[in-house]
Amino acid sequence: MKELGIESIDELYLDVPEQFKLKRRLDLPSTKSESEVKRHIESLLAKNATNQSMPVFLGAGCWPHYVPAVIGSIIQRTELQTSYTPYQPEISQGMLQLLFEYQSLICELTGMDVANSSLYDWASALGEAARMVTRLTGRKEILVPQIIHPERYATLRTYIEPAGIQAEKIGYEEDTGLLNLETLENKVSEKTAAVYVENPSYLGFIETQGEEVAKIAHDHGALFIVGVDPVSLGVLKPPGDYGADIVIGEGQPLGNNMNFGGPLLGIFACSGEMGMIRQLPGRVVGLTSTEDGMDRGFCMVLQAREQHIRRHKATSNICSNESLCAVASAVYLALLGPVGLRDLGETILLRSHYVMRRLSEIKGLKTPIFKSSHFKEFTVNFGGLEVHEVHSRLLERNVHGGKDISQEFPEFGETGLYCVTEAHSKRDIDRLVEALEEVLGERGS
Repeated sequence: MKELGIESIDELYLDVPEQFKLKRRLDLPSTKSESEVKRHIESLLAKNATNQSMPVFLGAGCWPHYVPAVIGSIIQRTELQTSYTPYQPEISQGMLQLLFEYQSLICELTGMDVANSSLYDWASALGEAARMVTRLTGRKEILVPQIIHPERYATLRTYIEPAGIQAEKIGYEEDTGLLNLETLENKVSEKTAAVYVENPSYLGFIETQGEEVAKIAHDHGALFIVGVDPVSLGVLKPPGDYGADIVIGEGQPLGNNMNFGGPLLGIFACSGEMGMIRQLPGRVVGLTSTEDGMDRGFCMVLQAREQHIRRHKATSNICSNESLCAVASAVYLALLGPVGLRDLGETILLRSHYVMRRLSEIKGLKTPIFKSSHFKEFTVNFGGLEVHEVHSRLLERNVHGGKDISQEFPEFGETGLYCVTEAHSKRDIDRLVEALEEVLGERGS
């Protein structure tokens, strides 16, 4: 207090209005032993329902997947324990090597030439991609599908509108949900910096027109951005093979638990043109060696893009990343390999289509609402029954349903977005079907 030049502790809080100050002693519990605190915390946790205590069919950006135990063992090693980005490459060789491996695996998975060592999530990757394409093209317009994750779209607008960039939505084919190519052709112009699609889409259907969309974009001097669920690339063609210039996505399915919705992992990869690489946001780890080739080392490269180097001249202010999540994804991809990833994708396809077939047999349900192929997620329309009412009744039966999208897309009526992965057993699926039959049966009676 003497050093601060104050006479009382109250002087530290002069800026706090009197009505917000507590005028009594804090009502704190008495001290407890470690075992008593543990029992108390466990009693609080027991009030929560988790995906371990009930089957959860909610996805929409953060999905229930199985995480092999070995991933936890590796990422808990002390040399990897910090999730923050390494700033001292000379003492972070282990972390830098794993991030280099992560970048290499993402490039192989997406069919792109260069990947950064991660961003925060899919939404931030979309925002960074939009800013990047406008720097590359000098144009100020991004075309996105009308069927896009609303939170992702909100994040995109937050990124681009202060920079004077506009996002325009492109309609969809009513039967299939696929991007309306005629509308796209009419809207794309010399103002368009890029066309963005999600594959699979937010509603789970597979966008089969990638090559056509890429051609329309490139014919007008625009770039092509594709957002992906990386698990789908075990069975779907990588975006680099159908003309993508930038690939983004959510890496949470690759060995990261849901963790109550975060942290997540933003995937970002692009083609190898030097002009594009220099505009790539985030951190890039490179590999070099001594002149005699006897020793190798990992280091940060092209750091001049970031604000901690160039500050106000930087192309992006992203200089942090989800390092520990990226390490988990690298371990996961290395464990599965190409064959394992394909088997995983096939398993998800089989189980999700099994659910759709079973649910379509229930009177009063329509699933999916689009006549398209789906991966992992699909829509369920409940006719005259409100989605939130269905969800409440499912919870009463210890089943967590999908996401209510009736407010996001009112044109689809009372519709929910459901998710099925390899983590759902046949027993879980049959339990969902039986519960929905009961709920709709109650309505009929």
